[in-house]
Amino acid sequence: MRAFLGYWVLTASVAICGMAKSQSPKPSSKPETAATRAEVKPKPKERAVSTHHTVEAAGQQMAYTATAGTIILHNAKGQPTAKMFYIAYTKDGVDNPAARPLTFSYNGGPGAASALVDLGGFGPRKIIWPQPGNAAAARPPYQVAPNPDTVLANTDLVFVDAIGTGYSRILPPAGKPKMFYGVRQDAEAFTQFVERYISKYHRWGSPKFLLGESYGTTRSAVLAQELIQHGIYLNGVILCSTVLNFPTISFAPGNDLPFILYLPSYAAVAWYHHRLHPEPASLPDLIHRAEAFAAGPYATALFQGSALSQADRQNIAHQLAGLTGLPASLWLRANLRVSLRLFRRRLLGSEDASTGRYDARYTLPELQPLLPIAGRSNAGATTSAIEGPLTASFNDYLERHLNYRSQHHYVQLSYHVNSAWDWKFNPPVQRLFGGGSMFLNVAPSLARAMTNDPGLEVMQNNGYFDMATPFFATQYTFQHMSLPPGAAKRITTDYYHCGHMLYLNPKVLPVLSRNINQFILQASRAQ
Repeated sequence: MRAFLGYWVLTASVAICGMAKSQSPKPSSKPETAATRAEVKPKPKERAVSTHHTVEAAGQQMAYTATAGTIILHNAKGQPTAKMFYIAYTKDGVDNPAARPLTFSYNGGPGAASALVDLGGFGPRKIIWPQPGNAAAARPPYQVAPNPDTVLANTDLVFVDAIGTGYSRILPPAGKPKMFYGVRQDAEAFTQFVERYISKYHRWGSPKFLLGESYGTTRSAVLAQELIQHGIYLNGVILCSTVLNFPTISFAPGNDLPFILYLPSYAAVAWYHHRLHPEPASLPDLIHRAEAFAAGPYATALFQGSALSQADRQNIAHQLAGLTGLPASLWLRANLRVSLRLFRRRLLGSEDASTGRYDARYTLPELQPLLPIAGRSNAGATTSAIEGPLTASFNDYLERHLNYRSQHHYVQLSYHVNSAWDWKFNPPVQRLFGGGSMFLNVAPSLARAMTNDPGLEVMQNNGYFDMATPFFATQYTFQHMSLPPGAAKRITTDYYHCGHMLYLNPKVLPVLSRNINQFILQASRAQ
């Protein structure tokens, strides 16, 4: 998700400057200086700290080991380039750990650490999140409790921080930012991490899964293909709040696609905030109507552009008003194209508040409501609600619960990584057409992975109130992946009454957890 959201020791070795001509050389009387020393950096060492805990989940009391540590990445010359930080949770008392499912999980950004998907809802402990309308819960002290909905029941978990986030760091001189800050480079780093982890902990025989959120789903598509090319086949890829084809969410002149694909989300959010009159009794029925209108009359109208008649323009605007709660006059002024930023600000009308982008259930008052839309801050209601609890709770969790301490700051969100990101990427199918693409679309990478690994299954989870990666855009993306016949049967899709971070809604988390556990169990079974 757009999350906006190493140490070294110097030692000296003495250089041999020369020898006296005599057979019995005399010691030099000259003092040793910096010029006579060669600075040598010792090779960084991997570090791991293990602690033991219990949690009651899926109706059973489970003992597990939490291991917080680092794995060192190397280049082709064997030089260390980076260290990747991870937290692994492995169930104790398993007869054959090598056969137990193993899931690698991460957040997105690019530039976001994995703490949110760990302590957010999938790990064995969770933050008690502030809920919409309860501003007091967003101030300290915060509550962290055992998580009965952790997916540890059916899989061991490894939460991994991308380079430049969390405690993951580049190791100079061999490591450089351009080696990691990019679509392809990031996937290559994670590929090496997975290889090193399963070798170090003897997990080659385990059924393997990827679980990514937001940009983490983008990473999963590329990573799945990379792993398969390295002979590491996967049982499943779990996508939470998916974005694979970026033009579907990129509002820009000449690109009508996001206006069409966001419309069902606009309708869902308007329903949540009681802006529709009369109010539909069923959210699924409303969404079905919005999808049919968006893909039919609305898409046709936008395609016509200036050729659309005034009568048809008026008719479309009135239907859009009925689906979104925004007045027809606004839709007409916007040329039937209401951007996300405009919708978030205008939905609540005279309340002078904006809905959240990541989770539109949350709202935030506008400090200067009369400013033009383009001049407003991009700070979101969701971020304001959860950033404080996440930062404080996770740092306390690392130090007191996992006994892991570092001289470094744990970077939850890195604007530096995000701004330095190399978005250039040519998916497999694009090469057949020649040249590159101006827009990032990694869906062909996932399609190639599903083709090359016929046992790979995919699960996609979507929130109705997610305004960052709308669910209809996910549907569109999967319907345009050109999968081979029968491959669609290996895709599972679920929808929830929540936003981008699916686990923020305490009523959703138990259902989401149960669905993921069932998916892992089913995809791990030998056929």
